[in-house]
Amino acid sequence: MQFETISEFIKMDGHGLYVWLSYAIGVSILIGNLIMPLFTRKELIKNLARRLRREKNAQ
Repeated sequence: MQFETISEFIKMDGHGLYVWLSYAIGVSILIGNLIMPLFTRKELIKNLARRLRREKNAQ
């Protein structure tokens, strides 16, 4: 399929909304899969440090 203009390419014969929305959802899922472990790691380290302080104070 060949398009004459960029506008036609973006619209994709009326299907552009669905195509670009699908790409946006896919990319956002991939980015989320890269970022979420970083937040989880920070929370895990914070919880472990808190646990170690509690155990140290309990002794």
